[in-house]
Amino acid sequence: MNEKDIFDEKQEIKKANYACSICGQRNDYKVRWLKRTKKRKAPGRLNEHERAQFEKSRDYMVRIDDVLVCANDRCRRRFEIPSSQSVVFI
Repeated sequence: MNEKDIFDEKQEIKKANYACSICGQRNDYKVRWLKRTKKRKAPGRLNEHERAQFEKSRDYMVRIDDVLVCANDRCRRRFEIPSSQSVVFI
């Protein structure tokens, strides 16, 4: 069983406010997320164990971007997103 059998995938862009770790300037950045929503019906070829996994699965989002470019024209350096949260359950 593959995750694509259970979930529909869609990219979303969410705004978040981060401070550059180099120059310290705060700004709003667009961060890309991959939203995985559970399909309404299970595929017909699943066995009992896989069907139980399908029932337990939930919608979630995975952050695609790990690095941002500073919006300050003088800095323009790359910095990592300071949050360690890269998966969010919906």
